[in-house]
Amino acid sequence: MSNPLINLQPAGIWNHFAELNSIPRASKKEQQVIEFMANFGKSLGLETKVDHIGNVIIHKAATPGMENRTPIVLQSHLDMVHQKNAGTNFDFATEGIKMFVDGDWVKADGTTLGADNGIGVATIMTILASNDIQHPAIDALFTIDEETGMTGALELQGGMLKGTILLNLDTEDDTELTIGCAGGIDVTAMGSYIERPTPKDVKSYKLSVSGLTGGHSGMDIHLGRGNANKIMNRLLIDIVEKSGAMLYSLEGGSLRNAIPRESFAEIAVPTNMVDIFEALIKSESEVILREYRSTDKDLTINFSEIDRQVVIVDQEKTISFLRSVYACPNGIYRMSPDIEHLVQSSNNLARIVVKGGSYTVMCLTRSSVDTEKMDLANAVRCAFELSGAAVEFSGSYPGWTPNPDAAIIKLMRKLYKDMHNSEPHVNACHAGLECGIIGRNYPKMEMISFGPNIRGAHSPDEKVQISSVQKFWDYLLEILKNVPE
Repeated sequence: MSNPLINLQPAGIWNHFAELNSIPRASKKEQQVIEFMANFGKSLGLETKVDHIGNVIIHKAATPGMENRTPIVLQSHLDMVHQKNAGTNFDFATEGIKMFVDGDWVKADGTTLGADNGIGVATIMTILASNDIQHPAIDALFTIDEETGMTGALELQGGMLKGTILLNLDTEDDTELTIGCAGGIDVTAMGSYIERPTPKDVKSYKLSVSGLTGGHSGMDIHLGRGNANKIMNRLLIDIVEKSGAMLYSLEGGSLRNAIPRESFAEIAVPTNMVDIFEALIKSESEVILREYRSTDKDLTINFSEIDRQVVIVDQEKTISFLRSVYACPNGIYRMSPDIEHLVQSSNNLARIVVKGGSYTVMCLTRSSVDTEKMDLANAVRCAFELSGAAVEFSGSYPGWTPNPDAAIIKLMRKLYKDMHNSEPHVNACHAGLECGIIGRNYPKMEMISFGPNIRGAHSPDEKVQISSVQKFWDYLLEILKNVPE
């Protein structure tokens, strides 16, 4: 396959990114990319280790004259979110990402691009492979499973890293220096239901909610974008309660860290209530489309007739379940009272599956305050326990407490201002970054996160800005030259 990025600069970053994007690297399925990265380090003659969980650590000695500078850690994660549009024919397990250049942006054809965090990985690879870049001693840390549990960071053991400054390359705005982030916890509700025979006098329909903007469930949660699971539930509870519609199955959303873009339900409607059902769908759809016209201009709500199926979900369970979903918090729960414009706590109602006698609901609850994270998780738990679900908490990880007085932060602020004649935005973010977790075993390590402009992460609209990658690269080179002793 030809490389559409071959003429872009910096050439090293784009060539490594293209190579990386030829390798499937879904979270929890990173074996191919782990092997690729380990072989890359060894091919350069550098000390390379793969730890017990799959993190890859490559050590590169300081360049001449930089031996006395403070050793650093360059860190990015190997996995990427696998999302595609419903109409896109693509197999993430076997195909490389199909990329193209659109003006000043690199995009993918109907899938996520993997710039989160592939650009960071490719940047570190470029530094490791270089012969003419000044830098102190480097530990290149490539973690696994950042997107679905941060397993790599959680399992990273103390003593593996020699660096005392960590540069995390996983921020998505080139004017920002991130010095803190939210923690998170996975909340999963599960239950079963009785399947009843489908009545004879019904018409069957497939109801679809699609075309939503979606996005990162942390970084984009404040934008007010529609959640397909919530919109579908709003439609279903109305038509079930007012037209007697019965549920065959329901499936919406995909990953916990992606705002759901699509949801599909199959229902049976009594034949004598079809006119009422169609009127309800029409009127409710008009209201919803109007509400989301600014944030989700491509939102579509459709229904089409399908073949009658054998069994439905017990109607009493359908109603209690839909009410639990209605009650489940979604979106912003609380803004930070201390940091302007920062979302402090939120919940993403990420995935719903109702089929074959059982149901599962998956949420990701985030907060930069751990006690508030658990308070919100308990609110989600209670919403589903009221309808008889069993609720589990898993994958909890801590936030990262900002330290604005750290020497590396002061240095990077100064360098940014010198290079761009403006102040960077030093802030905390509502996404989950690995810095807080890594800091548990390396409490004296100074940490900061930065990166180029990436938009639409965790959705098929993901794109990375070419000029911003150049800006980010020039800035990083200046930082490496100026790391203090």
